Amino acid sequence: MKFKIRNYNLQQAKKLNVTIKPSTKVGKKIDVFKNGVKVASIGAKGYLDFASYKEKFGKVVADEKRKNYKKRHSANSKVKGSPGYYASKILW
Repeated sequence: MKFKIRNYNLQQAKKLNVTIKPSTKVGKKIDVFKNGVKVASIGAKGYLDFASYKEKFGKVVADEKRKNYKKRHSANSKVKGSPGYYASKILW
């Protein structure tokens, strides 16, 4: 089943000047492209992200989940252009 890319994800990608499409990589949600070249596959299928939490449980729960994700993955998201960076910026 393909991941449903939400408007939130598209807006976040636009801020980074990248495009996104449902991932062709097994177990991943989104493929990230810069200038038409794939640079990362992000988001493990089976886990919710900010937009999914917000849709299912509301903004309060989503904000708490975002805070916890950012704290837990802070080291992964520091390297600009890395999969962790894109996951943090696009999914959370």
